Amino acid sequence: MFSTQKFIPALLLIAPLFATTAHAAAQTGCAAKKQEIERQIDYAKAHGNQHRVNGLETALSEVNRNCTESSLRKDREDKIQEKERKVAERTEELKEARETGNQEKIGKKSKKLEEAKAELAEARAALNK
Repeated sequence: MFSTQKFIPALLLIAPLFATTAHAAAQTGCAAKKQEIERQIDYAKAHGNQHRVNGLETALSEVNRNCTESSLRKDREDKIQEKERKVAERTEELKEARETGNQEKIGKKSKKLEEAKAELAEARAALNK
C-alpha cells in the first residue's frame, strides 16, 4: 500500500537531483561537463561509494586541467565521424541482408541501422550544445 510517510521523505531526497540536472542542462561545454561530474560525485558520496568518488574526482581534475571549448568540439566532431562510419557500415550490412532475402536477418540489420542513426543524431545534437 502507498504510504505518504515514506513517499514525502523520498521525494525530498530526490528533488535536488532534478534541480541539479536541470541546472547542468542550462550550461554548455566544459562547464556542463564539470557540473555533471560534480553531480555524480555528490551522488556517490551520498551512497557511500568511495571508489566511484575517487574515480570521478580524477575525472574532474582532468576536465579542469585539459578541457577547452575547442578540444571539446574536436572530440564531438570525431564522435560524429565515428557514428557516420557506423551508419555506413550498418547500411551495407542491411543491403547484404536484403540480398539474402532472410527476413529475420533483414529485421535485425534494420534495427541496428536505426540504432546507429539515433546515435548519430545524438552526437550531432551534442555538437550544438
